[in-house]
Amino acid sequence: MDAHVFHQSVPIKKFKNSAQETVSEKTSYFMMNFSVENETDGNANGSVGPYSLLSTYPLLDFYIGLGLAISSSLFIGSSFIIKKKALIKLAQVDCNQRASEGGFGYLREWLWWFGVLTMGTGEACNFAAYAFAPASLVTPLGALSVIVTAVLSSKLLKERLNLLGKIGCAVCLLGSTVIVLHSPKEEEVSNMADLALKMKDAGFIFYVVAVILVSLVMITYVAPRFGHSNILVYIFICSIIGSLSVLSVKGLGLAIKETIGGRQQFTNFLTWFWLVAVILCISVQLIYLNKSLDIYNTSMVTPTYYVFFTTFVILASSILYKEWSRLGASDVLGNIVGFLITIIGIFQMQLFRDVNITLRHLRMLIHKSSTNTNLSETTNSATSLVDDLPVNAAISHQIYT
Repeated sequence: MDAHVFHQSVPIKKFKNSAQETVSEKTSYFMMNFSVENETDGNANGSVGPYSLLSTYPLLDFYIGLGLAISSSLFIGSSFIIKKKALIKLAQVDCNQRASEGGFGYLREWLWWFGVLTMGTGEACNFAAYAFAPASLVTPLGALSVIVTAVLSSKLLKERLNLLGKIGCAVCLLGSTVIVLHSPKEEEVSNMADLALKMKDAGFIFYVVAVILVSLVMITYVAPRFGHSNILVYIFICSIIGSLSVLSVKGLGLAIKETIGGRQQFTNFLTWFWLVAVILCISVQLIYLNKSLDIYNTSMVTPTYYVFFTTFVILASSILYKEWSRLGASDVLGNIVGFLITIIGIFQMQLFRDVNITLRHLRMLIHKSSTNTNLSETTNSATSLVDDLPVNAAISHQIYT
């Protein structure tokens, strides 16, 4: 329960020095004060304290949500490796059917479908985790999928990411986590009528039209020219379309929920609109995600996709539900800083992706630099000593003569 609501709904009566006051009343008073202090944690704005997650969410539910969130990251991270293995297998059999060449031969690979099923399982676990644990715990744990992919790609695919690339991945994850923690919390929509009303907003319509136009330009003009040389092209298409697919899935889920509750929504045009949107958006996502996996290292695709996808989903949800108006100055600043950190990480990954540098190379470089410095100091000392020899000799000659 929110601390402010708690203060308003539970009257705190002051003790009176009367004989009628019972011990139980005193105990209740102290217990209520202790609960309020734990919830607010001494902050003036009523922010959540360290004990409030477990007090708001029952202990069993909390750990169930935690387990589901971790399982989700394991499934999603593994799915990238499985799909990459399927694409490599296809490239060895028939190069003309490769995803990067516009082919769809992977649809005949059972291993690729197993990867899709694994990703679907991971997304289902992630969706279920939000029902048991707070979003502030579940969302940042999504970054674990990037670590899982990085470890498995090194072991199973023999892919190598240089030291600067690894640092860039870590910087991207840091920036993305900052954005998520400071992003506006999504407002719940109770029925399809409310959702339809929000969809008529000019800001959301503008966003959808902008996404469609930008995607068409990227698909028809940018991707054929730069898709094979710049990892951001295919990832950008996946992510910006993915923001619409998430909203579509939520709308379809709301329709199903209302139908189960007794209010038939499959006669509603909006339900079928969401269904068609889900199919189209997910299809485009899979096509361009496969293209990026077919060309680039999985350890580079996964963090970049995670960062872009998370950012666009937050942006789309915020526009639809108008949550930015409720953000404080600290959260706005946090979003800006997180976005800048993410850009720095992506720029670093792209700029130094072909540089062959490892931790061993860095140690050798530092050792070589220190050796050269010591050698230079020794040389300078010897040179100055030699330069001083004639002067010393002349002084000695004058003394003895």
